[in-house]
Amino acid sequence: MATFFGEVLSVSSRAVDEDDEDENDEDEEILKELDETREVHLEWYQSNSNLMTDTNLIIAVGRNAASFLSVYVLTSASWEAVGHASLSNAGSQTICGQTGTEPACVFYRKKDNRAVILCQISGYIEEDQQFQWTEKVLGCFKQKGLSVTVLSDSPVAEYKNMDLASSSSSPFLLCLQTKSSTTNPQCPLLEQPNIFTGIQAAVLSHCQVNQIPAVAYQCYSDAISPDSITMDTYKLAFTSVGDIKVGPLPSADIINKFIKTNHIQSNLYI
Repeated sequence: MATFFGEVLSVSSRAVDEDDEDENDEDEEILKELDETREVHLEWYQSNSNLMTDTNLIIAVGRNAASFLSVYVLTSASWEAVGHASLSNAGSQTICGQTGTEPACVFYRKKDNRAVILCQISGYIEEDQQFQWTEKVLGCFKQKGLSVTVLSDSPVAEYKNMDLASSSSSPFLLCLQTKSSTTNPQCPLLEQPNIFTGIQAAVLSHCQVNQIPAVAYQCYSDAISPDSITMDTYKLAFTSVGDIKVGPLPSADIINKFIKTNHIQSNLYI
């Protein structure tokens, strides 16, 4: 009982007891454990001090983009794996054309030019991990002299255009670039109301905010699995990258290796 008017009394509520406080502590511990499982971990196979100066970083995300690197670029002996990113996602443990539980995000370096780094992403990066992945990966490189190129793919059904005739001949390549980029893209710019989503949008936004020259290319295709026609479309983007030679058209056996593997992994009709 208050001894005078306006006195503040400390009272206990019958609606809350010690058991509820214990449950709150348990909830906090569970959330902390979930955050730890969603952590993106980078592992470099050697000291990265010599890898991160004046870097030309090429990121390929999506089945067709990742398969393009495997078929046209990484088939030569001038590349070596230098690191990978670990993701705790259900769809992040396979690489196009390979078997087993290899990391789905692998970094490669050009042996005769250490400034060129390829990042092949064939797995899916969840929405809550995309900006974390972007900040950790791009944070490894010195901003001075860094340039970023992103290759991605998207279903042609997501492309919005009033002129249906112009969007009927898929696959086709469109791009966006940051204000600090001086690259002259060899394809049209992505027009509104179309947008980039996923990891390509996270990378482009990070580069725009930090004034890093970057160009993102997106290939719109009606193919749900990698095919030679869609992969060949990315050659247009490499004309402005420089110092990376795209190999000639590979043999049918090499192309079929990647196409068949992805058809086997697809469960669309199961």
